[in-house]
Amino acid sequence: MKKAKYIIRKAKIVVKKSCRNIGNSHRLARVILAFAGVMMLVAVGVLIFYKPARHFVVVPPESHTVIDIKSGDTLSKILHEHGFSGQDINGIANALKTEAKFTTLHAGRDKIDFVRPAEGLPISKIIIMDGPWNRVEVNCGTTGAWNCQKIEIERDTRLTYREGEIKDGDSFYVAGSRAGIPAGVLADVYDLLAFEMDFERDVRAGQKFFVLYEENFASEKKVDNGRVMAVSFQALRGNVQMYRFVKNDGNVGYYDENGNGAIKSLKRTPINNAKITSSFSGRRKHPVLGFTRAHKGVDFRASTGTPIPAAGAGRVVARSFNRGHGNFVKIRHNGTYETLYAHMSKFAKGVNVGTNVKQGQTIGYVGSTGLSTGPHLHYEIIKNGQHVNPMTVKLPAINNLDSKDKPAFMEYKARIDSIVSSLKDNPNQIVRL
Repeated sequence: MKKAKYIIRKAKIVVKKSCRNIGNSHRLARVILAFAGVMMLVAVGVLIFYKPARHFVVVPPESHTVIDIKSGDTLSKILHEHGFSGQDINGIANALKTEAKFTTLHAGRDKIDFVRPAEGLPISKIIIMDGPWNRVEVNCGTTGAWNCQKIEIERDTRLTYREGEIKDGDSFYVAGSRAGIPAGVLADVYDLLAFEMDFERDVRAGQKFFVLYEENFASEKKVDNGRVMAVSFQALRGNVQMYRFVKNDGNVGYYDENGNGAIKSLKRTPINNAKITSSFSGRRKHPVLGFTRAHKGVDFRASTGTPIPAAGAGRVVARSFNRGHGNFVKIRHNGTYETLYAHMSKFAKGVNVGTNVKQGQTIGYVGSTGLSTGPHLHYEIIKNGQHVNPMTVKLPAINNLDSKDKPAFMEYKARIDSIVSSLKDNPNQIVRL
């Protein structure tokens, strides 16, 4: 500022001296130019040397307190622990129910985030994270009434390709894990392949397989795995391929490379990854009775209490106990097929004669009741009243594509095959359907 004032004083002196000769036009021009030059110097000096005071507004960061929902937690209990009054608790619960259709917290999945404008200030917002893809924000309005907004988090779904090979001594699970396939995806693949394969006899060293599945991301971070889109396995009975496809009517199914339904009416192996301890045979020495007789089913080793799923949809026609089978359940699936499950430790709740069950629904639990030397599942398939080998019987496909859907499927299959080929060569690229 001192230098700026000095420059201004010099400018005044120059102007006074020049004004004495104001009558001479040339001198007047020089005076004006000199004055303009001085003013320019003054302006530059002010810009260089004048520094106005700066004022900063410091905004404190929001404070977040995140609570993981545990068994026994309720919304009322958690809100009370964080200082909310009974009136506020009722208002929040009512807003959640009426505006977001939210009524229940799920232990082990949901979280609650209490947001404060800054540390030590009252809570201004409640965020309920209802699973990885939904959240509800609760705010108190100016009138004191609570309101909420349901927000669906946008998914970024990408396709992931994994391939593997069965090594000597491998199970499919071991080989799949080594290939980097997540456990949940492997379980889904088991459910699909169990319609076509016997995992005890069909798995051999040298067989190759691949799985194409979804991974879901949010803000560039992986959140979870999605659906199995395609799977291929070099089984002993031929290459098994399955593609997930949505038909024109919106129904979803898995189909082979020709558009035939890959999901059969019954599963060959009801319990995933269970080892066969005794095969179907016309002559087998009974381990308890000691004499030879037909073994009309397949025995799968499993620990006591392992859930037993129904091999197909149908109606329970028997739920009882006898000396040979112990606790057993028999299901009629249609006019052709029935299945029987024996040696159960107990029956599933709600499964009675006349109950309609879905494929995969738990009907009982593994045990060792009846004539049994240890816990296992004895599984039978009865076709037109005759016992057949569950591992070799040809099971009918269901839900084949008709002439309207098949062309669209073949086009879709070609696209999936192209994606598989691309990801096989460059597994790190990002591919979306």
